[in-house]
Amino acid sequence: MAKSIAGSLTVLLALALVAPAASRAEERGEALFGLCSQCHGDAGEGNQSFAAPAIAGLPLWYVQGQLRKFRTGLRGRHFDDLEGMRMRPMSRTLRTDADLDAVSSHVAALPAVRTAATLEGGDAERGAAAYAVCASCHGQRGEGSQEQSSPPLVGMSDWYLLHSLQKFKDGVRGGDLNDMTAVMMRPMAMALADQQAMKDVIAYIATFSK
Repeated sequence: MAKSIAGSLTVLLALALVAPAASRAEERGEALFGLCSQCHGDAGEGNQSFAAPAIAGLPLWYVQGQLRKFRTGLRGRHFDDLEGMRMRPMSRTLRTDADLDAVSSHVAALPAVRTAATLEGGDAERGAAAYAVCASCHGQRGEGSQEQSSPPLVGMSDWYLLHSLQKFKDGVRGGDLNDMTAVMMRPMAMALADQQAMKDVIAYIATFSK
């Protein structure tokens, strides 16, 4: 009986210590997000005029991974990647892993937003055939896969998807052999003959959220 009571008290004490720490991390993440919100919006809804994509509700593992890539220079180092170069110094304001994890948790906890369509001329039916290759990593419905280190595509801003595919196709992304997920993406983008083919795939991805 005494052992049972002692065990319960230990658990309660541990919970009492963890709760304030978690609260402080949440507050820290919200405070750090203030800098991110200047481009990505208070709700993480994105802003095309700043070339800042919607990030609200992205998986924690993906946000953490991308921030680490920016912070270490795996992303944002190519001179033709102006948006990435702008993100890199932002990521370097996260001086500790705890700060990076805190702001990542805040972003992941934000309610996902429905992004408005901005592209025209895409053919979803043609895009469905091309997407078959994408599905092996990003999922049949664009849900993404942590195992494949592939982000969800459903709900992403269409203009951002187009910019990203073009960067991979041009070698602005995917040229650093230390970033294997980006390296694997480049031939996928290169298989899309032109911008029309990209728009077709993006039009098909847009059907996932309908």
